[in-house]
Amino acid sequence: EQSNRVIYVLYPKGMGPRRKSTKTQPVGSSNARELFLRQDEPKDYINELSHEVLCHVFRYLPMKDIMCMECLSRKLREAVTLYLRVVKVMDLCASHWWEYMPSGFNDVSFIFLLKKMPDLEQLYGLHPRYLERRRVRGYEAFSIPGVLEALQACPNLLGVETSHLELVEAIWNYMPQVHILGKFRNRNGAFPIPAENKLAIPITAKIQTLHLVGVNVPEIPCVSMLRHLYLKWVRLTKPQPFKDFLCVSLRTFVMRNCAGPTNSLKYVPLVTGLASARNLEQLELVRVPFLGGLIQHVVEDSWRSGGFRNLHTIVFGACKNALEVDLGYLIITAARRLHEVRIQPSLTKDGVFSALKMAELEFPQFETLHLGYVDEFLLQCKMNHSELVKYGLADVVENPGIITDIGMKAVNEVFTNIKYLLIYNCPHLHNPHHWITDQSRWSRLVDLTLVRCHAIKLDSFSQFIELLPSLEFICLDQMFREPPKVQTHRHTDRQTDTQTHRHTDRHTDTQTHRHTDRQSSGPRFPKREICDSAQLLIGSTLTLYVFHIFFPSPGPSGLVQQSRPTCTSGSKPPTNSDSDSEEEEGLTLRQTAGPGPQQTASCPAVGPACSSVPSSESGKGKTPLRRAGSTAAPSTVKPPPTVKSPPLPGEGCCEKSCQVTSEQIKADMKAATESGNHGLAGVAKQGPAAGGGGDGTTNGPEHEGAGGPGAEQGAGRSGGAGPGAQPTGGASRGTTNRPGGQTLHSESLGGSDQPGDRLEDMFVPRRPLTRSRSRMSLVPLVAEAGLARPRPTRRKRMTDKSTSTSDPVTEDDHVQVLSLKGKNLVGLTLTNCGITDLLLKDCPKMMFIHATRCRVLKHLRVESAPIVNRFDYAQCKKLDMEQVLDQILRMPPERNRIIYMRPMHQIDSLALERLLFRGPYPYHIAIVHEFSNPPNIRNKVRIRSWMDTIANISQELIKYEFFPEATRTEEDVKKNPRYPWGRDIYTLEGVVDGAPYCMVTDFPWLRTLRTADSNGYSRYDFEDDESTTIYAPRRKGQLSADICMETIGEEISERRQSRRGVFQRVVVLFLHHCDTPGEPVDDDYI
Repeated sequence: EQSNRVIYVLYPKGMGPRRKSTKTQPVGSSNARELFLRQDEPKDYINELSHEVLCHVFRYLPMKDIMCMECLSRKLREAVTLYLRVVKVMDLCASHWWEYMPSGFNDVSFIFLLKKMPDLEQLYGLHPRYLERRRVRGYEAFSIPGVLEALQACPNLLGVETSHLELVEAIWNYMPQVHILGKFRNRNGAFPIPAENKLAIPITAKIQTLHLVGVNVPEIPCVSMLRHLYLKWVRLTKPQPFKDFLCVSLRTFVMRNCAGPTNSLKYVPLVTGLASARNLEQLELVRVPFLGGLIQHVVEDSWRSGGFRNLHTIVFGACKNALEVDLGYLIITAARRLHEVRIQPSLTKDGVFSALKMAELEFPQFETLHLGYVDEFLLQCKMNHSELVKYGLADVVENPGIITDIGMKAVNEVFTNIKYLLIYNCPHLHNPHHWITDQSRWSRLVDLTLVRCHAIKLDSFSQFIELLPSLEFICLDQMFREPPKVQTHRHTDRQTDTQTHRHTDRHTDTQTHRHTDRQSSGPRFPKREICDSAQLLIGSTLTLYVFHIFFPSPGPSGLVQQSRPTCTSGSKPPTNSDSDSEEEEGLTLRQTAGPGPQQTASCPAVGPACSSVPSSESGKGKTPLRRAGSTAAPSTVKPPPTVKSPPLPGEGCCEKSCQVTSEQIKADMKAATESGNHGLAGVAKQGPAAGGGGDGTTNGPEHEGAGGPGAEQGAGRSGGAGPGAQPTGGASRGTTNRPGGQTLHSESLGGSDQPGDRLEDMFVPRRPLTRSRSRMSLVPLVAEAGLARPRPTRRKRMTDKSTSTSDPVTEDDHVQVLSLKGKNLVGLTLTNCGITDLLLKDCPKMMFIHATRCRVLKHLRVESAPIVNRFDYAQCKKLDMEQVLDQILRMPPERNRIIYMRPMHQIDSLALERLLFRGPYPYHIAIVHEFSNPPNIRNKVRIRSWMDTIANISQELIKYEFFPEATRTEEDVKKNPRYPWGRDIYTLEGVVDGAPYCMVTDFPWLRTLRTADSNGYSRYDFEDDESTTIYAPRRKGQLSADICMETIGEEISERRQSRRGVFQRVVVLFLHHCDTPGEPVDDDYI
């Protein structure tokens, strides 16, 4: 085996030693006429090579193979000895830095090897799987003292590459002259930080890149050579860990989720030390509780001498005390070279970008902006906040970013060259098409990613996409949530309305106590206080001090918590959602009504500054309440003006969904009982008081009077009268379509001229329904004990659709259409989105669509997207497969297409085959059923590599060989009403990695190519063959259409004679059945 390996190295594949041809030779003079056949023995080419040539060959071999050659022959052993004697650079891992060195070493063998290399200068790949801390007498082990002794046996050794914590510390202590080569990164990092992972960094350490993960470090000293320092999950054990920090050569400093001192003052030496690193290019601070305003003052002192001037990446994440001025000063100082900025939610506000706009700076190299940045560890970690604090991380609770549409306008005015924009959990963004102005064109935006921005309106987003000239990639995650659904029956009594209100309460109560910040920019907030500008300097320092004007108080969208006292503080009542989707918990039903008295018993007005619970009690990263008019009838909804009149007196408190205590719930039940006894008279008395609260259709701080745009939005959302609704009888009246076709006339109680109106016609909530707001019901609510007990099962959503008076039917999903139009759009990725329909209007460059876990996604409509060739639908529960496949296959055959689906229900394979093979689709079609679980993508990936080859063969024959081209019109369909519907259908079955697959197809040429023998072009660099995948063309040498046509010549002749044409394009439908039981399977590939 070893000799074969050597021959493989010395002679490239296909060029090995050849046997000489057989010759006829005369032998001896006496037998001159006698001939015999003689075959020469194979020649030993290796032994004929000189030692110099062999040593040159060894340079291209891994160390393991070189050592194996010592056993093959004397000549090779001599060559190996010569090679080791002169080698200066050795890699024990064959340049695979992520692997471990061979495991057969012990102290004796390792020192024996290194003694053979007296000139060794650089040793790479010293990554042992395990090292003993000390030697054990009588036991041959691989230990740290043994490695040190072996390294000391190399007198010219300059550097070592390793990843072992204890070994690198021993090298620093006993061999301080040795450099640590490459990137040191320990491989046993974890969180919580293991106690045995320790490293003491000396001042004399000769290292350039230090990447520590899950390590206990006493302090970070002054290391003059250090260029790149990564600290992740590092516990700094000394009280003053940065006391001597000074790394003048530092280019990268990353500190993420480290357990350091809690006193902010102890981080002052860290920031001043970073300012002294004039070449610092990357600064990432995640969960670092430095002193607020510290960076501002350090920048003021150091920017003239080059401090922070060369930064190209700035990252702030969960830094508890960070201020806007800290971030702003860094951005201004590094404006010339800045490439990327990631901003934590607390700093994601309008004021930052307003101040940067006033600074009038240029950012010529800026490309990437991440708003609302949250570190991936905090997103994926299963520990709660208290556990993280217990393990030493800083005590930080992040709230969503409060940037508004006004701030987004300023973003592009500041960063005019931005290419990549990612926004995470900014619930005050509503209308993206308002971000585009004459000064803010977003003309260079290439990649847009939106995550959990639930208030963004779908129609506005579609308009925004259409206006972006350079946009190529869109990624939407947890966007456009499904509107809430109301459970009801066809009963006509008042109990039906009570159940409806109680169901809505469950949806809204969750958000009432989780989301209390529904404000955005507008007159509702305290105005900015203009700070004294006496600190402004002359000349070049002017731009730095712009922040003194804008940042002492929050910007136009900032929340001043000190001026928002809590109205009531009560424990959160349990919430039980009837929703089938976890994504709906943040949605509420919003309706509109005219103004009325603005005070309720559950939240007495205490002045215009009365607010909801503090920010620490608000929903941590959850969505705010969806505004009315944000989904249905998008074309009829008129966008409200940006600035509205201030709120009416007394509206400030109840606008914000106040807390509800158990005492209030009891009072509500009592009131409901009394109202049930007193009838409509009691309702009329309670109506004005219970109907109070802010206008339920306000979009941020915008308030409307009766019959204003707010009422229009409410009517438009409900599919009713729309913008044309006029107030009648002195009250605002909107017509709401009930799910069963009934209409509900919403009018304010003050304008009711019919005292005998039914309760459901009079009940119009003007803020999110809570149990304290449903006191107008004539039927008592359930007991409080019933409220506290969670239901074991979820009830289906029901709507009034059946003909019976009591038979419920599941309500249809609200139609939400994502319409895309963009001349440069290339790809769309959807994850956990609430859209039901995807419309591709005009996307001439669109190439792929990925949709994952979109629960209500059903339909695809393609108007113009000629070259899209990859469709991935994974775990989309309600996908209409027949409609989607029909749309894709009806596209003009300009590209080969692959459709990957992971259905969550059983598929009727026979009906699917009949649909695809019988339809008028001008493609050769393959249906692949994959049954691997957990999912294996080998077949999927390999199919994409050879499906084009099959199509290329047909195209070559049609274009250059005058081969007949098949057609598939409606007439062709009528001619072939029965199986096989005019196609040559066959089935291939097999097993890949222990899981069966089945392929039903009419692909031409494939069967012949699969069964053909390998040719001279075969490649063995892939491990695939027919036992591991459906078809392995590289193993057979079928690398191109021309080579394949030499193999299938006979089949081509048969088809030509029988006049069976072929299509130029192919479509593959790949069905992965791992999710068919209905439970999604975790998969890293999606």
